[in-house]
Amino acid sequence: MVHWIHAHRDLAVVLLGTSFGLGARLLMLRADYRQYPAYPHGMIAHLALGLIAGALGSVAVPALYHNNYTAITFLSLAAQQFREVRNMERNSLEAIDRTELVSRGPAYIEGVAVVFEGRNYLAIFAALATTLTAFAAGWWAGIAAGLVSLGVVSRFMRGKSVSHIAKVEEAPIRLEGPNVYVGEVYMMNVGLEEDRDVIRSRGIGILLTPKNGNGRVTIANMGQRQAILYDASVRLGVYRDDGEPALVPLAKLNLETGQLAVLVLPRERDASKAVRAIENVPLLEGAIRLPTVANRRSAEGG
Repeated sequence: MVHWIHAHRDLAVVLLGTSFGLGARLLMLRADYRQYPAYPHGMIAHLALGLIAGALGSVAVPALYHNNYTAITFLSLAAQQFREVRNMERNSLEAIDRTELVSRGPAYIEGVAVVFEGRNYLAIFAALATTLTAFAAGWWAGIAAGLVSLGVVSRFMRGKSVSHIAKVEEAPIRLEGPNVYVGEVYMMNVGLEEDRDVIRSRGIGILLTPKNGNGRVTIANMGQRQAILYDASVRLGVYRDDGEPALVPLAKLNLETGQLAVLVLPRERDASKAVRAIENVPLLEGAIRLPTVANRRSAEGG
């Protein structure tokens, strides 16, 4: 085996880099409570793209070493193809979203599409780092670099959630005639008595209190609100059918305090699970706002 590695050095480091690139993509590929990507065919498609990304990243090193600069062209083509992956994911999710009782919303869909594109670049990074180190410092150094790159990839997987920017707690639901309140926040007017009965028996009220000015602006974003409603509905189920607008989960903002009131009607009425579900909702990159940082920098610049 050692003799074969020395005799086929370029091929050996390419295989090593490709393996770690595929491993990085496998590490990042999870079908969670949202069941996306679908199992098994959706996952197979993304693993195939991960294999291609790993191969492209690892082949670039020996190609450049042998003055074959067309490798840069292959990397640029890979970038173009992975942008198409982003478009493919966006189109797929938009088609699926039309069949959901509670939709993801455009901001959530765009966030997922960006993540799938970015993870292919992380697979290229893992393969490139592994191959470059193995080519320059030896086989064992390449394995060590590959393991480090997997740690870096794992770090980039972890984003922030709603619990980082807001305190999430249960709030009482109050009905005054046809008017529905969560805490002190007016939610909606429900005309039918049977719908009000469902809200009384099934409804759970949740109140999100932002921890600072950044959190206040972020949870006010419509895309982030829709993500909260979607994740809570997927985790707990939703007690409604198509054509029942009064039973759609709802999030309304208290304009004076910045608090966000959420009304959900889950299949499983468990307030503690609803609180945990909303705490774990990911923050959308397109929804994050940092006005306090901007104000601080302006003050320092002045």
